[in-house]
Amino acid sequence: MLLLSLHKIKGVIIKTKEFKENDKLVWLYTDKLGKITTIAKGAKKNKNRFFTITLPFCYGEFVLFKGKSLYNLQEGRIINSFQGLLENLDKLTYSSYLCELIDICIEEGEINYSLFRDFITCMYLLNTDVLNYEILLRSFELKLLKATGYGLKLDNCVVCNKKISVSNYISLAYYGGVCEECERHQGIYISKPAYNSIKFLLKTSMDKLYRLNINEDTKKDIYKITNYIISSNYTRKPKSLEMLNYIKE
Repeated sequence: MLLLSLHKIKGVIIKTKEFKENDKLVWLYTDKLGKITTIAKGAKKNKNRFFTITLPFCYGEFVLFKGKSLYNLQEGRIINSFQGLLENLDKLTYSSYLCELIDICIEEGEINYSLFRDFITCMYLLNTDVLNYEILLRSFELKLLKATGYGLKLDNCVVCNKKISVSNYISLAYYGGVCEECERHQGIYISKPAYNSIKFLLKTSMDKLYRLNINEDTKKDIYKITNYIISSNYTRKPKSLEMLNYIKE
């Protein structure tokens, strides 16, 4: 008798692809299994029970079993469809970028519950207009970089290890601040308010970001740092970055 290994997880649909005549391949970012690929039988048909729970951005509770190479979707229940994100171009673009970041930066099966929680929180905040979209994204980017080994070190000089409270220079070779005495190369100059804002974003949970007020120049400085690290260190550059830049112009 074959016993199926069933998994009950919570996750967000970050990507889908048509598969065979009526099925879908569905990429989920989950709390217990990390990023996984599943097959949803018959999900292309709008009357199929899997149709609504495999729409983009859908956050739900899913029951899966592990096949030879893929997980198979057995059951699903919507927690939040986040379909309101599809009705606004800005929200659609920012949430698409978040999902693309997860797809690009996280390996299959890589589990990080803290990052998953930040991702879900970010989706909820985008959906409710509580915070500035750019501040939300910069915060998530910084937390994602830290989770994947590219976290910025800002409390000590990354060259001499001397304690520093603030700097106006980030080394892109060592991913951190450089004191005034050390040589500066392979890095980017930023304003001291931007440096302090990055420290705040790294140490503050997503739902407390309303305390931070950042001007446009500071946002641009932070973006220079996160954009460079993301574009330089992962398998590909997020395509939705182009749309994001277009929206900001």
